[in-house]
Amino acid sequence: MSGVDPRRLELLLQLSRWGSMRAVADVMGVTTSTVSQQIAALAQEAGTSLLEHEGRGVRLTPAGRRLADHAVTVLAALDAARADLDPDATPRGTLRVAAYGTAIRDVVLPLVRQLAEAHPELRLSIREHEPGEALELLDGDHVDLALTYDYNLGPAKFAATLVTQPLGSTAWGLGVPAGDTRSAPATSLEVFDRYRHHDWIVNSRNTADEEAVRTVASLAGFEPRVVHRVDSLALVQHMIAEGLGVGLLPADLTTIPTVAVQPLDHPAVVLRSYAVSRRGRAVWPPLALVLRLLA
Repeated sequence: MSGVDPRRLELLLQLSRWGSMRAVADVMGVTTSTVSQQIAALAQEAGTSLLEHEGRGVRLTPAGRRLADHAVTVLAALDAARADLDPDATPRGTLRVAAYGTAIRDVVLPLVRQLAEAHPELRLSIREHEPGEALELLDGDHVDLALTYDYNLGPAKFAATLVTQPLGSTAWGLGVPAGDTRSAPATSLEVFDRYRHHDWIVNSRNTADEEAVRTVASLAGFEPRVVHRVDSLALVQHMIAEGLGVGLLPADLTTIPTVAVQPLDHPAVVLRSYAVSRRGRAVWPPLALVLRLLA
């Protein structure tokens, strides 16, 4: 298969992930016809069938799946080679970053100031997105770096094409009206049990905290009544203060006077943050520098 077009391998790899040519076309910014033609050309180069019909759609044959697995390594090696052969090793240009709001405030903005002083030729382009959205942008090569998170009670699964770098962890508690903490329960299960008949507030753009809430509630023997979904921690506090429900908040958060955060332990609820990049890209000087600074 000498002389295989890497673009065709990328299309096959995307097809293995998304399962439909239309989805691949949307992700890669081409037509469905182009995807079909390029996959057909790749099959001819490989000398074997890569697709088989399944209902109205298609799926990869065993040979297609094996080639898609090889494509991960091949494409990563090509990315590494391009970066390694770049004669300009000085970090410069634009690094595209997608991150959730708290990470932008606490991690990315300080990084912007640091780079402005030490590496003025390197700039960050920042997009605010929740983890699922950020990883989709990274997978489509619309950003170079994604800052994401999960919870210990609902671990995220990252594709083999991605490399994760842990950035740290933060304990979370349950945000409740301030007057409710006079006799705080000892364990997470007891805390949750106290609020089993309350409405619950979860994130509107990500399911990670809802998974954590449902896991602890299940261990406490009830199903939480999730009524409200909002994206802002400040708004969660104000909704708690108005008696609209309870919800997870960072344990070290400075809350408004009418809201308190009850600690959660046994089991603990811990948010874990990550820097995520595509495999083979970390040798690109701008990304390599930023990953070192984040570490």
